[in-house]
Amino acid sequence: MALDADGFPVTRSAAGVVRAAAGVRELAVLDARVSGCRACPRLVAWREEVARVKRASFRDEDYWGRPVPGLGPADARIAVVGLAPAAHGGNRTGRVFTGDRSGDWIFAALWRAGLASQPTSTHIGDGLELTGVRVAAAVRCAPPDNAPTPQERDTCSPWLARELALLPDLRVIVVLGGFGWTALWPVLAAAGYRLPRPRPVFGHGVEVDLEGPRGRLTLLGSYHVSQQNTFTGRLTEPMLDAVLARATELAGTFARE
Repeated sequence: MALDADGFPVTRSAAGVVRAAAGVRELAVLDARVSGCRACPRLVAWREEVARVKRASFRDEDYWGRPVPGLGPADARIAVVGLAPAAHGGNRTGRVFTGDRSGDWIFAALWRAGLASQPTSTHIGDGLELTGVRVAAAVRCAPPDNAPTPQERDTCSPWLARELALLPDLRVIVVLGGFGWTALWPVLAAAGYRLPRPRPVFGHGVEVDLEGPRGRLTLLGSYHVSQQNTFTGRLTEPMLDAVLARATELAGTFARE
């Protein structure tokens, strides 16, 4: 696999993503391969344009301008899956949900739930550590208008599938928003989980139990931590805290079984 100028393995097609994700045995290796992906031309062009032009308030910063890998330990019992990095958030900082208001919400909530070492995530190296939770996005590149296409979602899905497979203790997935909810079903079907028919409709607080090759897995729906939801009060801190409290309760319950 060829390396780019920064030493990341380069993937240039949907078929290449499938090959690159298959067989990876360590999250660090997967993260490096995610970081070198160039399989979606529209997303590559957009993320690099944003990194080059920059927002005025960040003009002195070096933007990441790449796909953004997940964050969190391999022994996580909980995964949090969002939509995609923000153009001037994760696409700038190189860390998922970091450097924007959505990140302010999710990491503060993870801290209140006892899953993060601090309530803020501003940049790589800021001291943040996660315990028992892995945070990732369904699509790894910042999309124009925060709207990936279905093809881009599907091209990116092997990265998410492999990431979840590398969490052997995974018991709960908190899904932020309807896009992630839709993206997750084919990933879980391919992993051998028996999916309900019809598939449950996304909603805040929706809870779905699945059975699969590694036992029980529970999906919990939450409205996304986007400004559109948090500014309007559609999603409040108590609402998000309740979902994460349920996630930690379920993860702890399974840990004792």
